[in-house]
Amino acid sequence: MALTQDHVQRAWIEYKVYKDPQARVELINHYSYLVKITAGRLVTNVPNGLDREDLISAGVIGLIKSIDQYDPSRDVKFETYAIALVRGAILEMLRDEDWVPRSIREKLKALERAQQALEPKFGRPASVRELADYLGMTAEEINDLLVRMGRTTVFSLDDTIGGSMDGDDHVHFIEMIVDEEASPSGELEGKDLRRMLTAGVDRLPERERLVIALYYYEGLTFKEIGKVLGVSESRVYQLHTQAMGRLRSFLREQGAVQVA
Repeated sequence: MALTQDHVQRAWIEYKVYKDPQARVELINHYSYLVKITAGRLVTNVPNGLDREDLISAGVIGLIKSIDQYDPSRDVKFETYAIALVRGAILEMLRDEDWVPRSIREKLKALERAQQALEPKFGRPASVRELADYLGMTAEEINDLLVRMGRTTVFSLDDTIGGSMDGDDHVHFIEMIVDEEASPSGELEGKDLRRMLTAGVDRLPERERLVIALYYYEGLTFKEIGKVLGVSESRVYQLHTQAMGRLRSFLREQGAVQVA
């Protein structure tokens, strides 16, 4: 039986304030639907050697982590935060299973090097055709690699920026992506990091900013974002990969983060 909103709020208080283990179980059961939704939207075709229950199990681990780590005092909707961690846990499991053949991994590395080499040359991200010409591949092969790249390098929103996982001074990347209403009177460290990330997002090209917003804030899949933008799914993967690469570089340049 689904919990009422009042019951859910009481469960959060009982777990976060009074450390009631039963309240934790109630929250896990109540939000378990997020795991099936996320797994279904994230992986339509389960890789060989795995079944959907493997994805669900990994997602449950992400859900439990999100409940344990969630801070209700921050202006981040729990469902948004949880879906990000569930998604990250599933992708991490897929990476650990090494489900991408070595030959494909080599091609992905070559594609990444090509992107890095061509962008300074053109002063913009290289097109699929330009990447294909550079690597001696077809456009179809590049599109396939871009989709694979997106699935194997999606930035984990469970990563923390600043401080340690056990400390009070760390900020989850997801919180800085979606926390648009955060109070400016928050902790100095989190406030500075959030401002830094906001500056990095603001520097992104318009379409990359939109992909970040639709993927992390609205929870759309890359395929759904493609329909919104009127482009292919592989193009959305390319935009996402470029955006996250720019953000990583910007944050490292600022000397503020160690992002895995």
